[in-house]
Amino acid sequence: MTAHKNDILQGTLVLLVLKTLASAGRMHGYAITTHVQRVSADRLRVEEGSLYPALHRMEQRGWLKSEWGVTGKNREARFYSLTPKGRKQLAVEEESWAKLTEGVGRVLRYV
Repeated sequence: MTAHKNDILQGTLVLLVLKTLASAGRMHGYAITTHVQRVSADRLRVEEGSLYPALHRMEQRGWLKSEWGVTGKNREARFYSLTPKGRKQLAVEEESWAKLTEGVGRVLRYV
């Protein structure tokens, strides 16, 4: 099975979700997926089958809190928002991502 070129690199989903909620505020799952896709100019796609288990894990770790609400299309949905612990984790994830991309860049530039 081949990966789609816009599938998210393993390990970046947490970073993308935390950053999305930090910048856009309280959102339901489908809104998170569409936000990432829109902001990335359709270069990234968050699969719902990966998103919802990740949201659940992040909530269990105390990085997110959730509550039921009504979407703009008048549907009930669980809305997620970042906790203070989640903001701290976002900083950790951003630092980790910066180190990873620096390392990959070094390898790509090596002659």
